[in-house]
Amino acid sequence: MGRYLFVTPILAGTKDACLQPRAERAGQDAPASRPRWTVKEVFALVRSDLQEVEKELALQGSGAIPPVAQISQYLQAGGGKRLRPALLLLSSKFCGYEGPAAVPLAAVMELLHSATLIHDDVIDKAEMRRGRPSINRRWGNHLSVLAGDWLYMQAFSMALEERNFKILDLLIELTQAMVEGELLQFNGLRRADTTEEQYFDLAYRKTACLFSACLRLGATLGAKRQEEEDALAAYGLNLGLAFQLVDDILDFTSSEAKLGKPVGSDMREGKATLPFIYLLKRLPRDPARRIARAFERGEFPDALFAEILELAKQSGALEAAQAKALELAQRAKRRLEEFPESPYKDALLSLPDFIIERES
Repeated sequence: MGRYLFVTPILAGTKDACLQPRAERAGQDAPASRPRWTVKEVFALVRSDLQEVEKELALQGSGAIPPVAQISQYLQAGGGKRLRPALLLLSSKFCGYEGPAAVPLAAVMELLHSATLIHDDVIDKAEMRRGRPSINRRWGNHLSVLAGDWLYMQAFSMALEERNFKILDLLIELTQAMVEGELLQFNGLRRADTTEEQYFDLAYRKTACLFSACLRLGATLGAKRQEEEDALAAYGLNLGLAFQLVDDILDFTSSEAKLGKPVGSDMREGKATLPFIYLLKRLPRDPARRIARAFERGEFPDALFAEILELAKQSGALEAAQAKALELAQRAKRRLEEFPESPYKDALLSLPDFIIERES
């Protein structure tokens, strides 16, 4: 196993390939109330750098052979929150780094994220992504897989230009963890007996590890002490877990127009998310067994799906999942307490609230 692997304080057995933080201080209150930044204000801090990231992504895509270039252009035109590049840029500035490496590394993280999305859609047989036909629907599985592979290799080619073994070491372990996440998710499809611990282990590999790596890379560029680097990485870990959990809650509560894909996609694809796990725990034995069987068989007529949505609300499963997301957001904030005050600290402290409250 790699040097960054450890058991997180969130749930025993959950791993993070990107950090090794101090033990969580159980029972400690969240940071004192302070003025909260808007999303626009947070992204304004790194707007010019994000524009350079977009230029870098366009440059990398345009230099590829025609099929990959077309797919890269389609990906970039689809937009996205660019949250991961923004996190790396905010972290690097928070740590006092103003050098040239932040922008290309932010582009690297977006390329890695895009590669995982392409492969994920192929495995899930997804037809929609961000309100548009998915890559695999437009170009087929073969080209999509190869395009995802190209994005992985292009990301590492860019990272190699930094000639920094620590950065390469982190990115290799990150990519291994994300691929392991795909394997674990595929092997765990339609498992109604999935545990909360297994859910968070998968959420770490699929989402939180990438968030954590963005924060750690910023600290690495800023040459921060190990304990500061670990604290920032732990902030990213908890932020990423909260992000994934809110995603899974929205799969129950949002709309297709906001999500850019059908509501209930996770359940129909056989993914046991935390709201679903909590639902089965809270239901009486007979309805729980009936829903578990339907989940394992992939049989979800509209009437049953509507019933499940209503039961998730009535049973308190969604409320419990939201409370867990809020707990993770507060954990993230606590990891920034020891850092000096700055606009970048205020911005990072505001992000967990946006993630908890988002609607898409």
